[in-house]
Amino acid sequence: MSPASRYTYLGPEGTFTEAALRTLPEAATRELVPMVSVPAALDAVRSGAAAAALVPIENSMEGGINATLDELATGVPLVIYREVLLPVRFALLVRPGTGMSDVKTVTGHPAAQVQVRNWMSANLPDAVWESAASNADGARLVQEGRFEAAFAGEFAAATYGLEPLATEIHDAEHAQTRFVLVGRPARPAAPTGADKTSAVFWLADDHPGALLELLQEFAVRGVNLVRIESRPTGEGIGQYCFSIDAEGHITDRRVGEALMGLKRICPQVRFLGSYPRADEVRPKLRQGTTDAEFTDAADWLGRALDGRA
Repeated sequence: MSPASRYTYLGPEGTFTEAALRTLPEAATRELVPMVSVPAALDAVRSGAAAAALVPIENSMEGGINATLDELATGVPLVIYREVLLPVRFALLVRPGTGMSDVKTVTGHPAAQVQVRNWMSANLPDAVWESAASNADGARLVQEGRFEAAFAGEFAAATYGLEPLATEIHDAEHAQTRFVLVGRPARPAAPTGADKTSAVFWLADDHPGALLELLQEFAVRGVNLVRIESRPTGEGIGQYCFSIDAEGHITDRRVGEALMGLKRICPQVRFLGSYPRADEVRPKLRQGTTDAEFTDAADWLGRALDGRA
């Protein structure tokens, strides 16, 4: 297939990222290529070797995925086209014939450890944990005999010739991971009424109330932030940028004007896209924040300037 029909994802085969990607209808007609890391998946898009990449960006247990947040904040710009929410349930995968008493060493992605810690304490109190590059890579290491068991998606068992010794493992009942489909910059899709807008912005200087001033650009226009995280810029201790997800679409007057407000006072603002919310939740708009009310206020100002107010 041509690069225009190729999607990359955080691999190897058998990851939750692959499972999330396969929930997209268009995945059935795309060449799905696993990559060794989030940067590698996104660099394939930047180079034109792939049309898009699906990567994890947030989970309900640990928050933002730093590798993805940092990649989107730096380098050649990319934008988010859509998001996927995937419930996370782990299985304990082992080689055939392995019993619970045989499991002395276990592996998985570090994020998995946070989500199965209590289960391990109750069921494998003496097992030693060692992290792997991904849950699927942990399954591969078990296949090779380097560990007795791995926490991964049950769907990875067949890929690596393993068996699930236990399933439906999770410390938090409603644990989810959020994934984003990322591509090269293009005009955002039309608003659906249930959208998110993502951006990264940098402080001009560090002073009391600096972050508050930026957040007020959203607050005074009634724009709700559903996520905000600080990330170091690498330029020195105390130097941070801020990654946000806001309710609404850039074509909504309240959102567009908030972003313009940021642009006026920040040395750098990177727009990361407006796209449909996976949960389809529509924002609850306060009085004075609808497009019609913004238009009415602009008309009033025009009349005042013309002496017709």
